[in-house]
Amino acid sequence: MNKDFDQFVDNLQKEIIKKEIKDHNEKIVDLFHNPINMGKPPDEDITVFEERRGGPKGYFLGLYLMIEDKLIIKAHFETDGCGVMVAIGSQLTLLLEGKSIESAENLKPEEIEKALMGVPQDEFHCIDLAIETLKSIIKKYTYK
Repeated sequence: MNKDFDQFVDNLQKEIIKKEIKDHNEKIVDLFHNPINMGKPPDEDITVFEERRGGPKGYFLGLYLMIEDKLIIKAHFETDGCGVMVAIGSQLTLLLEGKSIESAENLKPEEIEKALMGVPQDEFHCIDLAIETLKSIIKKYTYK
């Protein structure tokens, strides 16, 4: 009986993921289920951070950067948003690590969208929140 239930759960999970991929894409679904750089790091690993809420759904996004010699060594994020917001947070940190502050300052929403192989138009507000948070953290670091 337990084996049947496990099989049912496995099949249901596969159907859910298939639907998520249909509604979004494999890259977004993968980063939602397997987020990268998610979670606030220890204080000693944070040079500068920004936490804000925004967009029509009022999502929270925290962005935490470790910077040495104007180079982003490590980036982390936290969010209470949907799967797309988690994927965007992950992708943002991947795009930031190893970049100079000047390069990060010029990151465009289209670069995040392209790296994610597209973002549904009704979820673009998540990218806007990510970019706003990034611009704010860079301003905070620059004028610190």
